[in-house]
Amino acid sequence: MNLQALRHIVLRLVVMVGGEAMQSAFHLGLNIALLHSVSARDYGIFALVMVVGGLGLTYIRAFTALPASIAIAQSRGSGAAGAYEVSFGSAAMLLSLLLGLVVTGVLGVWLDEGALFGGAFIGLWSMRAHVRTVLFARNRQMLVSLSDLTFTLCGAAGTAWVIWDGTHILQHTFAVMTAANALGIAVLLILSRRRPLRINFGRHVWRRYRKLWRELKWSVLSVTITNLQGQGMALMVAAMAGPAAYAPIAAALVNFVPLRIVSTAFANMMHPELSKLMAHRDFAKVGQRLRRWPLPLACLGILYGIVVLIALPFIEPDSLEGTRFFKISVLAWVMSSLPMLYVMPRIWLEIAQDYRSIAILSAIAAAAGLLLVFVLLLTVSPSWALLGGALSEVIVLIGSWVIVRPRQRAAEQAASRR
Repeated sequence: MNLQALRHIVLRLVVMVGGEAMQSAFHLGLNIALLHSVSARDYGIFALVMVVGGLGLTYIRAFTALPASIAIAQSRGSGAAGAYEVSFGSAAMLLSLLLGLVVTGVLGVWLDEGALFGGAFIGLWSMRAHVRTVLFARNRQMLVSLSDLTFTLCGAAGTAWVIWDGTHILQHTFAVMTAANALGIAVLLILSRRRPLRINFGRHVWRRYRKLWRELKWSVLSVTITNLQGQGMALMVAAMAGPAAYAPIAAALVNFVPLRIVSTAFANMMHPELSKLMAHRDFAKVGQRLRRWPLPLACLGILYGIVVLIALPFIEPDSLEGTRFFKISVLAWVMSSLPMLYVMPRIWLEIAQDYRSIAILSAIAAAAGLLLVFVLLLTVSPSWALLGGALSEVIVLIGSWVIVRPRQRAAEQAASRR
C-alpha cells in the first residue's frame, strides 16, 4: 500500500466516523465533568444509566438497525427497501419505548425527581441510533453528520450550563440529554423528508419478523453473550471486591469508551458497502477492504491511547489517588483497542448472517475471560482484573480472523473461476 492510498484510507476513516468522534468526545467530557461535580452516588446512577443505554443500543442494532442496513443495501428496488424500513422502524420504536419505561421505573426507586427524563433520554438515544443506521444505509452520511453535530453542540452547551448552575445536576443533565437526542432525531427526519421514517404495526410487520427469526435469534444470542463478555467483569469485580475496587477500573474504561464507539460507528458505515459487494459476489474487493482497514484502525487506537495517557495526570480525580490508576489505564487501553482489529471480520460474519459463529466465539471468550478474572480476584489486587477482559478480546480477535480468512479466500477463488 503506497502513501497516497494510505492517506486516502485515513481521510475516509476520519470522514466516516467524524460524527461518532464528536459524540464520543462529548460523552467523555460529560463523564469527567460529572465525576468532579456530583456525589459518588449520583455519578454511579448516571454511569449505570449510560451502561443500560449502551446495552440497549446493542439490542436495537441486532433487532432492527443491522437487519435494516443489510436489507436496504442488498434490495433490488426502492419498494422492497421501503417495506423493510417500515418493519424495522416500527420494531425500533417499540424497543426504544420499552427500554425507556424500564429505565424510568428503575430510576423512580433511586430518585425523587427526574426519573422520567432519564427514561426518555435512553429511549430517544436508542431510536436515534436506529434512524442513523438506516440513513447510513441510504448513503446520507452528511445528513447524519449534521444531526450528530446538532446533538453534540446542544448537549454540550446544555450540560455546561447545568454544571455551572450547580443545582439538581443529575436530573437536569437527563433533561438536557433528552432534548439533545430529540433535536438530533428532528434534524434527521425533517431533512430526509423525501424518505420519512414510517411506522406501521400491521400483521405484515410481524410476519416479516417471523421469517427472519431463525437468523435474528442467533444475532440476539450473540449480542447477549457479547454483553456478558463486556459487562461480566464489572459485575464480578463489584460482587467480589466491592464497588470501591471497581471505581478506578470504571474511570479508566470511561476514558477509552470512544474507541469502542468509533469501532461500532465504523461497522455501521461499512455494512452497506460490504453488503452490496457480497450481494454482487465481488469478493475480490471485499478481501481488499479486509486487508486495508486494520492498519489505519490500529493507528487510530494507538494515537488515541497515547493522548489519553499523556492527559491522565490532568483528568485523574483526587479520589482515585493511590489506586495504580496509570497501570489500570494501560490495561484498559489494550482491552479497548483490540475490537478495532477485529471489526472487519465481525462485519463479514454479520453480513453473512453467521450469528451462530459469533455467539459460540463470544461464549468461549466470555468463559475464559471471566475465569481469569475470578482467579485474579482471589490471588492479586483487583486492579489486575482487566487482564481477564483483555484475554477475552484476544480470543475474539484471533477467532474472528481464523473463521473469516479461509472462507473469504475460498469465496475469492470460487468467484475467480466464474
